[in-house]
Amino acid sequence: MPKYVIEREIPGAGELSAEQLKAISQTSCGVLNKMGPQIQWINSYVTGDKIYCVYIAPNEEMVREHAQQGGFPANSVSQVSAIIDPTTAE
Repeated sequence: MPKYVIEREIPGAGELSAEQLKAISQTSCGVLNKMGPQIQWINSYVTGDKIYCVYIAPNEEMVREHAQQGGFPANSVSQVSAIIDPTTAE
């Protein structure tokens, strides 16, 4: 199943409280539960003004549908073509 990285522009994202991040996560999980098991949220990285999310889904349209239903921006959705890490150098 394809993996996607979603860039969400959210001004002040890095300053969101743990409670606010929990509420966002709960909204996301609620939408995922309605959409079914074919779309999965792996994790997200919160930075100053953006959140980068990693999802597994059959297609980009489903990733964008999740964003729309959850009220989240999806400024960029990119399919992952390869994953590298330090062991790739070995």
